[in-house]
Amino acid sequence: MNDTLLRLAEVLEARKGADPSSSYVASLYAKGLDAILKKIGEEATETVIAAKDGEADKIIHETADLWFHTLVLLADRGLRPQQVLDELERRFGLSGLEEKARRNQ
Repeated sequence: MNDTLLRLAEVLEARKGADPSSSYVASLYAKGLDAILKKIGEEATETVIAAKDGEADKIIHETADLWFHTLVLLADRGLRPQQVLDELERRFGLSGLEEKARRNQ
């Protein structure tokens, strides 16, 4: 796994026990799942807008925000980025149509 993802996952896990007034991530955890999901929705929308604008720097910035908040969700649900990477690895080499058909069985 990418070292950056591993280090970030460790920080996000540690923030679960932090005082919500001292950490943005801890405040998201304290607000609950709906707040985390709202942030993911906002960041996904901002990523789409950045892509439509076509400015590479904005696309990168907004994608980083989207990935970050998705990692917060994974940590909140007791999941690890490696599990997502493992799923992507499992799908590697499959056509998208084949993978989708397997899910519908």
